[in-house]
Amino acid sequence: MSDKDYDYRSNPAATERRRWPRVSQDPLGVGKVLKTTLVPLSFESEQLPPHKQFLAWQEHMAALSETRLPDDVDPKDGFIVKQTVWHLDGMLFVQQTAPAFSYERSPNMVRFSPIDHWQITFLRAGRTWTGMDGRVAQNEPGRIEVRSLGHPFNGRALATDSLSLIVPVDLFADRGGLTTASNNVVLGGHRAKLLIDHLSSVEANLEHFAQEDVPGIKDRLREMIFDTITPLVDRDGANDQISQLGLMTRARRFILSNLASPALTPDALGRELAISRTRLYELFETSGGVANYIRRRRLSAAHAMLADPSDPRKIAEVGLAIGFDSAANFSRAFTQQFGYSPSNIQKRTSGDHKRPDWPPDGTPKVTFEALLRTLGLS
Repeated sequence: MSDKDYDYRSNPAATERRRWPRVSQDPLGVGKVLKTTLVPLSFESEQLPPHKQFLAWQEHMAALSETRLPDDVDPKDGFIVKQTVWHLDGMLFVQQTAPAFSYERSPNMVRFSPIDHWQITFLRAGRTWTGMDGRVAQNEPGRIEVRSLGHPFNGRALATDSLSLIVPVDLFADRGGLTTASNNVVLGGHRAKLLIDHLSSVEANLEHFAQEDVPGIKDRLREMIFDTITPLVDRDGANDQISQLGLMTRARRFILSNLASPALTPDALGRELAISRTRLYELFETSGGVANYIRRRRLSAAHAMLADPSDPRKIAEVGLAIGFDSAANFSRAFTQQFGYSPSNIQKRTSGDHKRPDWPPDGTPKVTFEALLRTLGLS
């Protein structure tokens, strides 16, 4: 009988002969020391007196939507809610547990808000109903809801345990963007399950990720979101929507390429897109108007300049660089958009990981509204 046919299991005393000694290898990544772990923004109402809990929640959520209690609930009875927001390099990962409430993002709020991001939500418990343009999207566990914060909506939620991603519109620009047909839809099936499983996996490891892990996590989430949503949304009869998306993508690119030019005006943009003034204003109607949109993009660029430690320009110089005729006008507009003045931005030195919206003394002063307003600037 050859060695090949010999059954070593029948003779425990037998020794398997090896050409090379066996060397055990520890798995990579185990025991890795994290130098820059992620620090979330947390909101918990339980520490407040019951009569102040819902009022605090209303204020916390004011930049996103107006919230109300159900008609049969007294604010004095308390409102125990917990929300944790993780900033993933220009994308917000939001964990939330809340009692029943209703919500509304009014047309007036949309018109004057710089927040036009996409919100992607799945529920672990509870149910929500969101109305927009006469259509109601019902979300429940096992489904994914997609909603644009650049359009008005209103709805109500039962007691829910949810996980949301809030991502800037331009995150998908290199892939043509999400179509307007993606707005206020609920997705199910195996594609939704794959995205839910991935989101759950990311959530389970948030406390273990280092800052250097974030770009890869964000890129993978971006690809999964796009690849989940785009094959499922209804494109039949949506040529006008897709045409509008193409125009908006071209408009964004032209604006971003000419932010420093004093010649960047609504008329110049209309000529570039070869559309009428009326069509241009219709295109930017939900963004508060074309002039307002250009101003917000210029201020966002100024924010990035001031937060860049390698940029030596002073506040007045940055204001002039983006088209403001005086430092006072620039500071006033900047404070109105971001909720703090340009002088409060901490320019980070090498090796300093403070956020740019922290004040100069280094004490964190981050709010949910500030994160929403600066989303996409990283």
